[in-house]
Amino acid sequence: MSAAPASPETITADIWVDPRCPWAWITSRWMLEVEQVRPVETRFHIMSLSVLNEGREVPEKYRQGMIDGWANVRVCIAAQEQHGTEVLRPLYNAMGRLIHHEKAGLGHDMITAALKEAGLPVELVSAADDDSWDEKLRIQHHEGMDPVGSEVGTPVIHVPGPDGEPLAFFGPVLTPAPRGEAAGKLWDGVLAVASTDGFFELKRGRDRDPIFD
Repeated sequence: MSAAPASPETITADIWVDPRCPWAWITSRWMLEVEQVRPVETRFHIMSLSVLNEGREVPEKYRQGMIDGWANVRVCIAAQEQHGTEVLRPLYNAMGRLIHHEKAGLGHDMITAALKEAGLPVELVSAADDDSWDEKLRIQHHEGMDPVGSEVGTPVIHVPGPDGEPLAFFGPVLTPAPRGEAAGKLWDGVLAVASTDGFFELKRGRDRDPIFD
């Protein structure tokens, strides 16, 4: 009797997100779909659009978001430091749902609700106004962003490369998130282009707003 074929080895996809970015939220929902149809485990990390855009000229409509955006990522970093990296997934999921589906804003009420939903101490909300967390935030931000350069935003994904070195790329930016096998086929294509030596960019103009479903 021949041996059963070996199951594909599960790979870890590290994703860097800012909870307030709608495009990163949609991509993260896609990654959760990918986990259901491919041997992939998604591990969440935090980047910050406020860090990314420091010193840059940004449109007026985004400036308040740059200020308000520090709070939630500080709390994410504090939660990770005190309770382990694994808490980022449920905390990000809670924040993303509240921000993008419930339109709960970026303030302390949203953060407190997200901490409760993720089963974390609500006292962590105090980190929102504590800039002593910014150094650790910047370190995690740069771990994700530096390999892809400064001209991109979130999401950024790192996957193991064929030579043992991680493959890092921005995106994909999409809406709505593909479901089921459609999510898996997109993942296969993303890996194909990301693993092609010398491949840098594939892009077209957006013609729709984020769709949350």
